[in-house]
Amino acid sequence: MNEELKIGTINRLRIDRDSDHGLYLVTSDDLEDVLLPKAYVTDEMQLDDEIDVFIYTDSEDRIIATTKKPYAMLGEFGLFEVVDSAQFGVFVDWGLPKDLFVPKSVQKNPFEVGKKYILMVAYDEQTDRLFGDSRIGRYLSHDTKEMQDIKTADLLVVARTPLGWKVIVDSRFEGMLYHDEIFEDIHVGDRKYGYIKNLRDDGKFDISLQPIGKDKELVATEKIITLLNDKKQMPYNYKSDAQDIKKIFGLSKKNFKKALTKLKDDGVIDIDETGIRLV
Repeated sequence: MNEELKIGTINRLRIDRDSDHGLYLVTSDDLEDVLLPKAYVTDEMQLDDEIDVFIYTDSEDRIIATTKKPYAMLGEFGLFEVVDSAQFGVFVDWGLPKDLFVPKSVQKNPFEVGKKYILMVAYDEQTDRLFGDSRIGRYLSHDTKEMQDIKTADLLVVARTPLGWKVIVDSRFEGMLYHDEIFEDIHVGDRKYGYIKNLRDDGKFDISLQPIGKDKELVATEKIITLLNDKKQMPYNYKSDAQDIKKIFGLSKKNFKKALTKLKDDGVIDIDETGIRLV
């Protein structure tokens, strides 16, 4: 890979000169230059300005810059739709003019046009190209020492299992959201914010979408108050159906009832047979 321009990532480069094709950008040492095509040039861009651009290769394998960001960059996971197929692989839409290539050799099962797959954006040193890789397990760490201090995390939902939903944690680790602890709709490719419940001996996380401990109670009461501030009165109480509570409030019935009791004891709401309302 080019030592100065980092392919597959955001680079901060200086505008060096104008041309008929766009602006040429250079690194801080002026050792390399790269074209920012006219389609991405704005009136605000001036010579010697430093701008952030994504660096990749175009259809002719030339290094090129863009102000657009792909759905995922080098070292990141994402959900991508297959838009075309070829003899040696398929192409997926990743938000840039040039589609991302996924070789046949890295497809667990043959990919189909129109379907979406979880991929890691990887780099091939031999061809100096980015590619999509469906063998996501090889990019995940199970180093428990590295995982000890993580309390919250960004999640990417990757697969449904009998126990729950498999997720990628901070683009580095593996985790699980369990079915009986999910109170909102979940789909493959969803990005969520989660809380670490447990670090297992096998180097995988048990994850919750709800805060752990006292924070959980605070979030539950805030959800109820937010909805009541908008609607003033709602036809839900201790006897309401668990599925209705899950759908409307995104809470388990247990946490919903605890939150109602807390809000009632604090004098924030009234509860009766018809529902709940702000005091």
